[in-house]
Amino acid sequence: MNTLKNKVQLIGRLGQDPEIINFNDGNKIAKFSLATDDSYKDKNGNKIERAYWHNIIVKGGLVKVVEEYITKGKEIAIEGKLTNRSWEDKTGQKRYITEIHANELLMLSK
Repeated sequence: MNTLKNKVQLIGRLGQDPEIINFNDGNKIAKFSLATDDSYKDKNGNKIERAYWHNIIVKGGLVKVVEEYITKGKEIAIEGKLTNRSWEDKTGQKRYITEIHANELLMLSK
């Protein structure tokens, strides 16, 4: 059961081309947003559709796959874990973000 404590699986479409960040030590990461859709009926029976946006981080060997094959609009499946971090912006205000660190990726678009 330990592997189920922090596990996220999503299928969605990229909202933008991935951003590749190179570090001085030779490592790099890929960052992109992933949209997932949901729908429900309101009390009047009208179908309501909504998109949820998720911040995705990819590290290691998967970065090469993202660089070569993943672009805006592509449908992918990811598996990873939720992470949170904070930082201070230029005005000194503390900001927070929730991200998904993907450790598996499956391309679903042709």
